[in-house]
Amino acid sequence: MERYRLSALKTLEAESIYIIREVAAEFQNPALLYSVGKDCSVLASLARKAFYPGKIPFPFLHIDTTRKFPDMHDFRDRICKEMGVGLIVHEDDNALSQETSLDDLSGVRCHSALKTEALLTAIHEHGFDAAIGGARREEEESRSKKCVYSFRDQFGQMESEGQRHEIWNLYNSRINQGESIQVSPISNWAELDIWHYIHMESIPVAPFYFARERLVKPDDTNLIPIYDQTQVGIDGAITALCRFPTLERRYCAVAVRSEAVSARQIIEEIVTRRRSETGARTAGRHRDPSIENNKKEDRI
Repeated sequence: MERYRLSALKTLEAESIYIIREVAAEFQNPALLYSVGKDCSVLASLARKAFYPGKIPFPFLHIDTTRKFPDMHDFRDRICKEMGVGLIVHEDDNALSQETSLDDLSGVRCHSALKTEALLTAIHEHGFDAAIGGARREEEESRSKKCVYSFRDQFGQMESEGQRHEIWNLYNSRINQGESIQVSPISNWAELDIWHYIHMESIPVAPFYFARERLVKPDDTNLIPIYDQTQVGIDGAITALCRFPTLERRYCAVAVRSEAVSARQIIEEIVTRRRSETGARTAGRHRDPSIENNKKEDRI
């Protein structure tokens, strides 16, 4: 790894660890949002490094949509056990009981019900005053102007006009009863930074990120995975060497042709393609175009 990249990663690492320690010191009941993705894997590793050799002083919170691949749950449980951290799995019965079509499962309404609303419910039920998430500013337009400490009012709204200035990395953690802060320690990281750090620190990530032979159905430039055995015989199904750039719900997940079986090879693919991997998800086609609305309903 080039010296410049290593120096930049160490700077980002130090900033993120500082933010995580500030959260532990300033809030009464924080939690780290863990969705099993690569960003959360980096975030979890930073949290462990921030308090080593002690234990991470807050639990991991997983908003379980029950629509993830089963292997992702196994990976989640193994990582939490190895880290010795408490895990809270929240399933929103109200959201899961809604009759939702397959089209909606890759759309804004499904995302809002299964993840955003479920997160707000979990924060209220467990009394969390800070939710540490893996959002990055460069991931999408709605996050480009987000603060490191994003204030949510008592109604769970994240109004852009109500956010606090963060001059000289000074973070305002003052909140009233019922309010909360969403913290983004890796907001200044880019996608390549994430993968370089995974490579440098040998951070384990879910195996779906790496290429192997999978049963899929081609759709434009993406590959739709055949996740259900009842779909094996559908027309157009093929076996292809591919991987998942992002870990979405089963109905939203798409794969790309790839031979990358390591973090280093994924880095090479991203640089060659010059294209953000975040764009490879079916949910992106159905997202609400309103930037301000997306700011209020930030993804986990």
